[in-house]
Amino acid sequence: MRLTAILTALTIAAPAMAEPMTGTFDSIDGGTLSIEDFAGQPVLVVNTASLCAFTGQYAALQALYDAHRAEGLVVLAVPSEDFNQEFGTDAEVAEFCELTYGVDLPMTTITPVTGPRAHPFYADLAARTGWAPLWNFNKVLLDADGAVAGTWGASVRPDAGPIAEAIADLLEPG
Repeated sequence: MRLTAILTALTIAAPAMAEPMTGTFDSIDGGTLSIEDFAGQPVLVVNTASLCAFTGQYAALQALYDAHRAEGLVVLAVPSEDFNQEFGTDAEVAEFCELTYGVDLPMTTITPVTGPRAHPFYADLAARTGWAPLWNFNKVLLDADGAVAGTWGASVRPDAGPIAEAIADLLEPG
């Protein structure tokens, strides 16, 4: 499949599901990050890579997190080597993201997101919705109940209208 074809699949709206998504990831800072720990908050989960044409989206992810973290938004970066564009160690990823983009949003260790080795969160997501990352910087938005509220491909920037609108809807009171 040509990269252009993959990237033109800009938005795949996933219907909200009754069953919340779950999953525990190893944190790049040590310890764990659990989707369940973010209950009551919308979570944007993004599979990332440090050596990709879309890596600049880290700046938009951090800006989104900075703008809405006080309202409860969580932006979870999941570095992955599935598309062969990640550094070799978690330490290299953490240093690069902090020094280059000032990233302080929650981040996992380097994690498989596709295929038979996919992390259980991504395997469950694919089984439930049929959606799996086709490239780096694919985005999954979970609502405050942990249900999938939307999915977007790599070329839809984190600050793009569809994502911004979906997040605003989830952050609105009532």
